[in-house]
Amino acid sequence: MRRFDADYLEATRRGMWADSREALADLDLAGRERILDVGCGTGELTRVLGEESGADVVGADVDPALLSAASAVAPVVRAEATRLPFRAGAFDLVVCQALLINLPDPVAALREFARVSGEFVAAIEPDNGAVSVDSTVPAETRLSRRARERFLDGVGTDVTLGADAADPFAAADIEVVSTRRYDHELTTEPPYSETAVEAARRKATGADLDDDRETMLAGDTTEAEYDRLWSDWRSMGREVVDQMQDREYERRETVPFYLTVGRP
Repeated sequence: MRRFDADYLEATRRGMWADSREALADLDLAGRERILDVGCGTGELTRVLGEESGADVVGADVDPALLSAASAVAPVVRAEATRLPFRAGAFDLVVCQALLINLPDPVAALREFARVSGEFVAAIEPDNGAVSVDSTVPAETRLSRRARERFLDGVGTDVTLGADAADPFAAADIEVVSTRRYDHELTTEPPYSETAVEAARRKATGADLDDDRETMLAGDTTEAEYDRLWSDWRSMGREVVDQMQDREYERRETVPFYLTVGRP
């Protein structure tokens, strides 16, 4: 399973449910009493589930550092998705967000979710192959697509699972009740946050691409292809920094998520 730090989760989940929580309607949160958020990370979804339901919400994750942050919003437990320390039917909803795409065996995790849920299992998973980037730096749109394609080629799990989550649900003997799409938009515009400024710096130095180098080279990308991409990426990053200095830089990234709800 891939691991993420708190800064990464904060950046990718920033404002995830701020604009609308309509996509969560199929979870019937007002009617829930005990909810388990598996792979809760720093607790963004955990907090939303508690606010919308008033239920007893528990977060579970394997990373103690992330759980330390999540414990500020709900009780937490350290556990693997495929080995949850709860009795059968302990919850009436078990949910995860952007977890199955990072697991080598998502079906095994869903079976475990079904075991500890007496009523519903839900997965909020992205289709990372359909992510789009619009930027005032034209090269960023093109290079983001190229970098994403090379990264996805080297990842060992199905990071495009979101749109087809019904398949692992069926394999886990969970009947799909509904599927709903939710587009998460991350925008960068003046005035720039510290996170946006740091993201621009990492583009200009190639640091963010360095983080993905091993994964890209695990696929069909050659060293020479990676080096060309890295050089182009840094050049693009310097243009981003220049536009930021003139307060002209704007960027919008759209990540399609699919909320799949099932009944064991």
